[in-house]
This record gives sequence, C-alpha cells and structure tokens, in this order.
Amino acid sequence: MPPLAARLKRVPPSATIAMTMRARELRAEGKQVISLSIGQPDFDTPMHAIEAAHAAALRGETKYPPVDGTLALKQAVQRKFARENDLTYALDEIMVANGGKQVIYNAFMATIDDGDEVLLPAPYFGAYQLIAQLCGGIVVEVLSTEADGFVLTPEALEAAITPRTRWLVLNYPNNPSGAAATPAQIGALAAVIRRYPDIWVLSDEIYEHLIYDGWKNPSIAAVAPDLKDRILTLNGVAKTYAMTGWRIGYGGGPRALIKAMANMQGQATSGACSIAQAAAAAALDGSQTMVAEQAKIYRARRDMLVDLLRAAPGIVCHRPEGAFYLYPNVAGLLGKVTQTGRMLRNDEDVAMAILEEAGVAVVQGAAFGMSPYLRISYAAEETTLRAAAVKIVAFCESLHAP
Repeated sequence: MPPLAARLKRVPPSATIAMTMRARELRAEGKQVISLSIGQPDFDTPMHAIEAAHAAALRGETKYPPVDGTLALKQAVQRKFARENDLTYALDEIMVANGGKQVIYNAFMATIDDGDEVLLPAPYFGAYQLIAQLCGGIVVEVLSTEADGFVLTPEALEAAITPRTRWLVLNYPNNPSGAAATPAQIGALAAVIRRYPDIWVLSDEIYEHLIYDGWKNPSIAAVAPDLKDRILTLNGVAKTYAMTGWRIGYGGGPRALIKAMANMQGQATSGACSIAQAAAAAALDGSQTMVAEQAKIYRARRDMLVDLLRAAPGIVCHRPEGAFYLYPNVAGLLGKVTQTGRMLRNDEDVAMAILEEAGVAVVQGAAFGMSPYLRISYAAEETTLRAAAVKIVAFCESLHAP
C-alpha cells in the first residue's frame, strides 16, 4: 500500500467520536448503554424549516449553489446578526459553509502559515486544535480555571501572546464547560487584543441561545466594534434549531477574509446543500418560540443532573451558565479501583470505566485540553439523564482504595 500523508500524524481521531463508536460496539454486543457523549439536540427540526426545504426542492433549487451561500440565506443571516447580535454585515461579509467546522477550516486555511500560533482557552472544542494543526499551526493552550468560571482572563491572554500569535479563539457559551462570559469580561479581553493588530479573533457563538438564569451572550464584535475588521463571528443552525444533520454553518467577518475563505471552500467542497440552505433561512426568519421553549427544557435538565451528580463521592460538579454540557471535576476518583480491578489513573480511565462498567458514555476532559474532568451532554430526555446519573453515582460509590 502506498504511504499516507505525514500530516495525519498531526490529526488524531476525535475522542468524542471514538467514545461514541465504542458505545455502539457495546450495544452491538447486547449491552445496555446510555450515550451522553455527543453534542446533538434530541429535539426535532422545526416543521417550517423542513417544509421550506421541500418547497425549494419542488421549485427546482437542486443545482450547484453559490460557493459563499444563496442570496436568501445570506440575507437571513444578515437580518439575524442585526436582530440578535447588534452586528451589521454587508452580504459580501457573510459566507455559508458545510457546518460550523468548515467555517473554522476555511478561516484557518486562509490565514495560518506553518509555525503560526493559535491561542485556545482550555477547555476547548477539539476541532479548533485539530484544524489548526492540520493547517500547520501551533496550538497554545491557555488555561481557563474552574475558579474563574472557565472564562479566559486578560492576564492569562496577555501572557500567552507572542509575535507568532495569529488567532485567538473564543467560544461562549462554551463547549465543553458550558461557561458564559459577561460583556465586561469580553471587553477586558478586547482591551488586550487591541494592542496586537496582527491577531485575528474567532468568536464561536453556536450555543448563543442555550443560555440560562438571565445570562446574555455578548458578541465581541459588538462589544468592541473597533476590532470588527479582524473578528470572525461564527454561528450555525445545528444547536439552536436541532439541525445538526443539515450541515449549515455561517460566518460574518471582514470582506477580505470572507473572500479568502470562500476561495478555500471553492477548492474543497464548493457550496453547501441548496435545500439545506433554504431550510436554514426559514429557521432564522421563522418563529423563534421553540428556541426559548427548548432552552427552558435544557435548563431543567441541567439543574436535575447537577443535583444528582453532586451526590456522587469524588465528583465536584460546576453549574454551567449555558450550552448543554456539564464538566464535572473527577480528581476525587483518581487513584481508586473499580469493582473489576481497574485502576483509575486519569480522566480517560474514568470515562472508559464508566462506559464499560456502568454503561454510560461520556468523554474525558483530556480531549478538551483540561483534566481531570468529564464532559457529559444533557441533550437527552429527563428519564434517560436520571438513569445515567443513578448509574454514575453507583459507580462512584463502588470504588475502593487499591
């Protein structure tokens, strides 16, 4: 067999996907597994979005779409940014991609040269790291501590910047911690970035509507409009509208960057699915009632699951402000031994033991740049979450000293 590309060594398999696949293998063996490892809403896509896709197909909108997005969707995105984020983007400052990951890929491919540094506040969504490395970038992890609510501090940001820094990635509400940031916190980060004109900022706001307890989601481009010409605001329909499989992400940013990103996409995939774009436009422009209703359901699930997990010996569970993940600290489980004799040396051991011995799939914090934690998705109905929590608590209670 001819050799594979050396760059593959820079891109290990996704831990989230690996854990999900292991859960499927166990199910195939006849074992009962509750999967809380993947960030996928358990709600249905809004019917008006589905009907819009159907109507678009019947109208014959099944040809190659424009690389940067259909006019109808770009106009809907333009209205969304103005309505919800207080951001004004011209149509040529907006592009549509095959999911949020491709927005990231396009941006990094268009701007990162070998050796350029990407600042990732940890914990972080693993795709940022993998895509940056695939593009030849060097990832610099910047710790966001639990004591600081998992929000990057300006002091930590300042200390991490070097002459090779090209990107700062911000993601609030955050995957995996669920942390949200205040306008003051975002403004303090903007004050640092203002002193370094060669740094781009990626603001991933995909979880913006999954936010609770009166929190708001400030866009850094709105908080610091003087920096807007080097900020890429990323969003999509996957999480807000339960449209993960429709594969529509979008970004707003300076014209030159968007043009370069569209060029990259044109060589990789061309435009996103035309009928999916019609569905996304309908979701953005249609009734938003279900968005608030689903956020209310997620909040109730969060509260129930946090309260249940806090009863587990060895687990300390922070109550997040947004998204649909918990990120509990499992330091108290390390050094313990399971009923099958497995020593828990790190959070990967903990995650695998909970899967194979308790039948609940979660993801180790190491996959998100911060250990020892677990990421637990609560994008599942209440009875499933309650059953999973009971199993995890029982697992923790069964551990013993070596």
